Amino acid sequence: MHDLTSAQRADAAPAAIRRPGIVHFALAMGGFAIGTTEFATMSLLPYFAPGLDIDEPTAGHVISAYALGVVVGAPLLAVLGARLSRRVLLILLMGAFALFNGLSALASSYELMLLFRFLSGLPHGAYFGIASLVAASLVPTDQRSQAVGRVLLGLTVATVIGVPMANWMGQAIGWRWGFALVAVLALLTMLLVWFLAPGDKPDRSVSPLRELAALGNGQVWLTLGIGAIGFGGMFCVYTYVASTLLEVTKVSPAMIPVALGIFGLGMTAGNIIAPRYADRALMPTAAVLLIGSALALALYPLATGNFWLLCLDVFAVGFGGALGPVLQTRLMDVAGDAQALAAALNHSAFNTANALGPLLGGMAVAAGWGWSSTGYVGSALALGGLLVWCLAMLSDRRIRRRAEQRN
Repeated sequence: MHDLTSAQRADAAPAAIRRPGIVHFALAMGGFAIGTTEFATMSLLPYFAPGLDIDEPTAGHVISAYALGVVVGAPLLAVLGARLSRRVLLILLMGAFALFNGLSALASSYELMLLFRFLSGLPHGAYFGIASLVAASLVPTDQRSQAVGRVLLGLTVATVIGVPMANWMGQAIGWRWGFALVAVLALLTMLLVWFLAPGDKPDRSVSPLRELAALGNGQVWLTLGIGAIGFGGMFCVYTYVASTLLEVTKVSPAMIPVALGIFGLGMTAGNIIAPRYADRALMPTAAVLLIGSALALALYPLATGNFWLLCLDVFAVGFGGALGPVLQTRLMDVAGDAQALAAALNHSAFNTANALGPLLGGMAVAAGWGWSSTGYVGSALALGGLLVWCLAMLSDRRIRRRAEQRN
């Protein structure tokens, strides 16, 4: 899908166009709901594992099931919803998200939990992809990364408020309430989007086949590869940070929400600061974030012996989460006419990282390398993302050179 046309802008709520911040707030609330469930599931792992009568490594598969749902659902729903109004599509996606998170709270077995987490993940990527396009369409071109960053700010604020709250609820009144909270947040998002998001008419020129054209674009795949590999390092550490705090750092369970909140502050700071630089120098900003993440992750094992050093390092790891809006804007630049699918695929890539990071980290722990080893595994993944970034830059140069030769 393209950004809103002039005719669609005329149909949009005038206040929303004049004050895009209110639309960004409504869209960010969906990010808050998604971020709460995505990250809280990791932090609740030590609590729902015994509740479902499984061990913690097996419980990690529940996280991977959600990530797999995102990977599958993002392109599928973006293509199927290509001819729908963006506002209507966002409401439908949040409705499904509310339903399946509510069912997750009621899951009575490991198998049902796997199913409901997979289904919960289906709307995730399509929601963020479409919400990012709507947010970017309401601001000047040179402010797109900041607009996308505001939508993703909902996710990062969730790591400061929503995730510690869900973790506290998991300890105090039961892990099921964490998923129930997300269902309520999703219902609230539906109302906010309905009342605040600008009305738009479906673009009848859009077709699923045109959206699928993104799959033949090498630059799209390279950009997705940066996220799929490079972002895996953050998830590798974050998934097992609660267990690391309990088993290595030897802190009270009451301190886990503090560390998770500090991680969230890092993500929030990154999403506020990095997009400002990305709007001036997009790909160099991505490289700086990948290098910074690799260093922070490599230092993680050295910091696990002291709670406050660990918190400082976790803040730096969280800051690297700003890679999200940077790559989202990059996809807008390289996707051509297949904007919706490419935008949604960005979150498929990040949730490939969400599956890859915990898997490799869990393998390292199971091999006897210890909880701290997730930092080294994560650093290697960040460097892998940097390698793909180099390939993308080389490809850019070849494309520019061919264009110059034709001219």
